[in-house]
Amino acid sequence: MRRTVLAFFFACDVRPTTCDSVNISHLCYKSYLEPITHFLTGAVLGRAGFNRKTALATATMTLAAEAPDLDIFWQFKDRVSYFAHHRGFTHSFIGLLFMSALTVAVMYGVWRLRGRKTNVQDLPPRWGLLFVLAYVAGLSHILLDFTNNYGVRPFWPFWEKWYSWDIVFIVEPALYIILIAGLVLPAIFSRRQHPPRGQVAAVLALVCVAILYTVRDYEHRAALHAVTTVAFDSGNRSPETPLRASVYPYPWSLTHWFTVAEMPSFFADTDVNSRTGLLSHELLAFYPKPQDTPATLAAKRTFLGEVYLDWARYPMLTTTAEGDDDIVRFRDLRFDYPRFRGRATLSGWVELDQNLKVVREGFGSREEKPAAR
Repeated sequence: MRRTVLAFFFACDVRPTTCDSVNISHLCYKSYLEPITHFLTGAVLGRAGFNRKTALATATMTLAAEAPDLDIFWQFKDRVSYFAHHRGFTHSFIGLLFMSALTVAVMYGVWRLRGRKTNVQDLPPRWGLLFVLAYVAGLSHILLDFTNNYGVRPFWPFWEKWYSWDIVFIVEPALYIILIAGLVLPAIFSRRQHPPRGQVAAVLALVCVAILYTVRDYEHRAALHAVTTVAFDSGNRSPETPLRASVYPYPWSLTHWFTVAEMPSFFADTDVNSRTGLLSHELLAFYPKPQDTPATLAAKRTFLGEVYLDWARYPMLTTTAEGDDDIVRFRDLRFDYPRFRGRATLSGWVELDQNLKVVREGFGSREEKPAAR
C-alpha cells in the first residue's frame, strides 16, 4: 500500500529554561507567551491605582490577565484541536467577556470562603467594577500575545485573521525586570505602612513597558526597511527583490532581528541588524518554492493542513520518498531562526492512505486519532 505522510513537526511546546540570546539554541519556541509575564502584568495593572477603587482588584486582574490561556484544556481532546482553537475564542474581544465573568465568579467564591474578608479595611469589593478591570487585564493578555510573532485572532468569530506586531520575543527578559521591579521596589522603599501601596512604581513600570515597545517598534521598522530594499541573489538566477518580508525579534537585543523574505521563485531568511541595515550572509539560507503535487494538495485539504495553513505566514512544503511512503513536511519559516534550523519547531504530521484519506496524525512524536472537523 502506498501511503502519503504529511509531517508538520510541532515540537518545543514546553516552557523554555533560558533566555540567553547568545546560546538561543537551547531555548524552545512555544506556542503561547509564558504565563509569568501575563501574571506580572495583571498584578502591576492592579497596583497602578485600581486597587484603591475596589477590594480584590489586584488579585482579580492578576488572574484575569492569564485567564485566556485556559484554552490549553483543548489539549486534553487532542493536539490538533488545541492548535485549531489556541488563541481563538478566549483571546478575542467577545471571548474576554466570558473569561472576565469567570474570573469574577472565582473571586466571588474565594471572597465568600474567606468570610467576606479583604486585605483593605473599609474598602468593599465592587463587583461591576471588578468585571471591567478583569476585562482590561484580559486585553493586556491579547496585547502581549500580539507583540510576538505567533499572533492572535482578536476579532474571532467575526473575522478570523491572525494579527501580530512581531516586536517582542516569546520570552522577553526586559519585561521581567521592569514588571518585577514595579512590584518589589515599593515593598523595599515605600513608607506607606498599610495597603494599598505601590501605585507610583506600578505606573512607572507600565510607562517603561510602553517605552520598550516604542523603541522595539522603531528598530523593527528600520530592520524591515533594510530587508525590503535588498535584492536577494540565490545564485541560480538574477537577484530578486522581495514580494513581502517580515522581521522577528531576539530576546535582549534591540538591533538583532531574524528576517524572512519571499521572492517570486524562492524564500530567504537570515539575521539583520536594524542599526546598520546589514544582513548576515553567513546565516543566509534559500528555499526554492516547491510545486504542488497530488500528495501536497491532498495534505492541504486535511483538517490539520487547513488549520496550519490558515495560521502559517511563510509555509514551506517539502516532499521526500521513504520506500512506498511519500512524506510531505510543512513548517513555517518565521520560526526558522538560524539556531533553530533542523528542529521541529511549531509543526506536526498527518498520514494519508493510498486513497488520500487520513490514517493517522499527530504533533511531534505524539500520535493521535484524526481530529474531527
